[in-house]
Amino acid sequence: MNVISNNGNGELLKQQHTNGNGLTANGEANGISNGVSNGVAANTAAGYICRQNVINFNPGPSKIDDSVLLKAQSELLSYQQLGLGVMEMSHRSTEFLSIVNGAQQDIRELLDVPDNYKILFLQGGATGQFSSIAMNLMDLKESQSADYFVTGTWSNKAVKEAAKYGTVNVVHPKLDKFTQIPDKSEWNLNPNASYVYYCDNETVDGVEFPFIPDTGDVPLVADMSSNILSRPFDVTKFGAIIAGAQKNIGCAGVTIAIIRDDLLGKSMKICPSVLDYGVQAGMNSLYNTPPAYSIYLMGLVLKWIKGCGGAVAMSKRNLTKSQLLYSTIAQSNEFYCCPVKDGNRSRMNVTFRIGGGNSELEAAFVEQTKKAGMIGLKGHRSVGGIRASLYNAVTPKEVQTLVDFMKEFQDQNECSAGR
Repeated sequence: MNVISNNGNGELLKQQHTNGNGLTANGEANGISNGVSNGVAANTAAGYICRQNVINFNPGPSKIDDSVLLKAQSELLSYQQLGLGVMEMSHRSTEFLSIVNGAQQDIRELLDVPDNYKILFLQGGATGQFSSIAMNLMDLKESQSADYFVTGTWSNKAVKEAAKYGTVNVVHPKLDKFTQIPDKSEWNLNPNASYVYYCDNETVDGVEFPFIPDTGDVPLVADMSSNILSRPFDVTKFGAIIAGAQKNIGCAGVTIAIIRDDLLGKSMKICPSVLDYGVQAGMNSLYNTPPAYSIYLMGLVLKWIKGCGGAVAMSKRNLTKSQLLYSTIAQSNEFYCCPVKDGNRSRMNVTFRIGGGNSELEAAFVEQTKKAGMIGLKGHRSVGGIRASLYNAVTPKEVQTLVDFMKEFQDQNECSAGR
């Protein structure tokens, strides 16, 4: 099966059984007994059935569509009948270069990335990029300074890392809580800054920018780790974009960096070569051994997104899911309450409290949702409460299941909340 579809899971599973689970091209076991082969097929079927009983709301790593995983499984032992898997493949081989180039091209098409931007596949996660951004861009101007929006947990970590390499200016008054984006009237942007940095979606706090900040001629840098390809946007408004793949476009291990050409080759002398965007761009992300399997799996997810209709279709799907959940919260007579300001609420990570922050009710909610097959709903330890992550692969039907549970839970516990 060469095409990843949004609804072909059962057919792919059937083909795997018919082909002896892909152990060999001609159906022979090559030293592996038929009993083992049948056992693999049985485990595949059992695992697939088990997945149907679980709804994955984890904040990252997060759900990957079944058809993608089944495709990866079918190629695990032998990628395109080569007799070896991607995990065993030389990263200098023609076959792996094709995987890298294909993934780059799919990102370029899905996001309409212009030719004057390089697409890099890096390691270290977005957290590693907190340093990389500063070491690559802080020297763009003599001031060696950068402007930062600090609207949540991740941008707060980013600004601390950047301060090791230059002067940082938080462009708005310090927030007591990460529940809103400061009004534009409060911004104090430095026209001489080397760059302006912000986190487009704060995974922990559930805050998302509904707009792209206007920074004039100063390059804008965005961390889009938790909302990349969840909606279309204008890449040309950015100097650089970073994003870990493990939420919307793949598994953990690979981090995307989209860098405008004129910003390459400006790194600090202390910048390690492996973190230098210019070096990585010159080597097509193959300066050292890359996260090969993560790039491969991301490529499969990108094809799945294209098959679903691209970023526009993902945007409609994600808006439907988030509106369903937020409307349920709004109609709960404050049994459920979202602390984030309306208009700044994330489509990806919906955070809410139960019974005004009743810890016993929230613990019961998490425990009961687990028993009902819904995992990953406990809020981050630094925030508490509940968090439902609605990334691309989560379906509207799955969100409806959560909403139905929430209504039932409210009916059973509203008196306990003092209402």
